Amino acid sequence: MPEMDGLTLLHRINELKNPVLKAIIVSAYGDMDNIRVAMNRGAFDFLTKPIDFNDLETTIAKTLEQLAVLRQATTDREQLLSVRNDLNTAARIQQSILPQTFPPFPDRTEFDIYARMTPAKEVGGDFYDFFFIDHDRLAFVIGDVSGKGVPAAIFMAVSRTLLKAIATQVVNPGESLRRINSMLIPESGGRMFVTIFYGVLNTRTGEVQFSFGGHNPPYIKRKEGPVERLNHESGFLLGMLDDMEYDVHKIVLHPGDTMLLYTDGVTEAMNGREELFEESRLESSLQRLNGAPLKEMLEGINADLMQFADGAPQADDITMLALQYKGKSA
Repeated sequence: MPEMDGLTLLHRINELKNPVLKAIIVSAYGDMDNIRVAMNRGAFDFLTKPIDFNDLETTIAKTLEQLAVLRQATTDREQLLSVRNDLNTAARIQQSILPQTFPPFPDRTEFDIYARMTPAKEVGGDFYDFFFIDHDRLAFVIGDVSGKGVPAAIFMAVSRTLLKAIATQVVNPGESLRRINSMLIPESGGRMFVTIFYGVLNTRTGEVQFSFGGHNPPYIKRKEGPVERLNHESGFLLGMLDDMEYDVHKIVLHPGDTMLLYTDGVTEAMNGREELFEESRLESSLQRLNGAPLKEMLEGINADLMQFADGAPQADDITMLALQYKGKSA
């Protein structure tokens, strides 16, 4: 070779860092030292002269088979990177559609509200939202879509959008859930559903009208008194059966009272011994954090949850929303 010898060529090929480029060395030198140098410089295989053509054919076939595997692995890796980029984009979009600015209504002193969500995967099926129906009525909601990942995230976005659109037209929480349920059934195809707790706070009086769609009952922490659980009929989940009716319930919050909404990712979080966090631990955390600002309260509950899990992987989305009534502004 007038420009370079075979070992130098191997070194140059190896510098390309191309996994689908393989070299087979054919040489008259069959001693072990030359073979080792060639293999260390990136040769895939080594043949010595005189050539056994059956051996050469077998070596080439083996090399081509290895290259096919490497090409497929490269293609799969590129596809996975593309999916990863898409999921990262989807996660940013999902986070952007959920309220992230707190306090969300700094000019309203009748209440305080804070929420947080930690998805189990890049994107999740949990959601929360809050918005004014009119000057005196604040709607707030938490939901949990069956499944995880991209399908759950899409169904979550549909559910949240429908609720927000209907709530601005229908004040009654039960009627809102009934209409959402009917509209979700064609979207779910009988394969997905969502549980929802939906409430409307009258900021003048502290009255909350609410309706369940198969969701976990919230807790009430009175300013003076123990933690209470709203033990009402939870209703039926949304997106599975048509013609469902959803009852409307009422409670009155007094200044200093706090409502805690959550998804089952909180109470069903597991530790390494497969024990559940359960409602009793949530109640203890809520009682312990009584009087803390809402952000501090939710972060405290989450810290208790992480301490309980003790490194066990998160299996479900963890979402909480806290609402505190402060009373009519002067």
